[in-house]
Amino acid sequence: MSEDDDNSIERLDDVSFGRNADPVDLIRAVVPAEVMERFEVYSYRNAASVLANGFPDQFAAIISALGRFKITTRQIRTPGGSKSVIAKYVDTLFDEAWREMRISADLHVKLQPPKGMAIYSSYVREGFLDGHRIDFVNGRVALDLEWNSKDQTYDRDLYAFSAFYDAGAIDAGVIITRGPSLDNRFFRSLGKVLNKDGSDGTGDVYKKYGASTTWMGKLLYRLDAGRNSGCPVLAFGITPKCVADHAVRLPPPLPPTP
Repeated sequence: MSEDDDNSIERLDDVSFGRNADPVDLIRAVVPAEVMERFEVYSYRNAASVLANGFPDQFAAIISALGRFKITTRQIRTPGGSKSVIAKYVDTLFDEAWREMRISADLHVKLQPPKGMAIYSSYVREGFLDGHRIDFVNGRVALDLEWNSKDQTYDRDLYAFSAFYDAGAIDAGVIITRGPSLDNRFFRSLGKVLNKDGSDGTGDVYKKYGASTTWMGKLLYRLDAGRNSGCPVLAFGITPKCVADHAVRLPPPLPPTP
């Protein structure tokens, strides 16, 4: 085993594969087959049904965006800044009805006897909720993209979903992220990162996409642990089938029968 291979191995006790997710048949009942073919899909707390039946317009917009979602190896190889080229591309898949939002709220506390409407004292805790942001919110549906951030970003996302949900601002959340099949082997096949002028750089692509960045196994670990609180969450994992110019590698043919 090479040193690079050894360094790519991470602890597996904070990785999961959806042991507490909803049955896949419930997802297949509402998510089109062509989307299931290109994405790895997980639903928690009946999120797929909640979205499809309770918010058909928003759900249709998400399915439409996923149907049009195609990235390139050049986009993957291009270094990101404050916002990656893939995040900027995803922005183009949603219309202006989907807006980035921040939630803030004050808490009005009343101390009362067990019965009756008398109030012994009351006060307001200003800024009880403040600063939680979500990439896209449309009505009562939230959506975040996590392409290549530190995996702790999922904690922030799920906490934001929970804050919006507990405040009655949303009824479900959606996360689009890298699926497990976009793995070390896939990124190794892409060679070097690109310089700003588009030429090959010196760094290896796979080193930019480590196991401690945002990918589905890290998200499912948090969802299986219930870090979304009561908020239903539907997760879509991007697979190599979403990469338009990545050749599908077939197994070698079997040798001829003597």
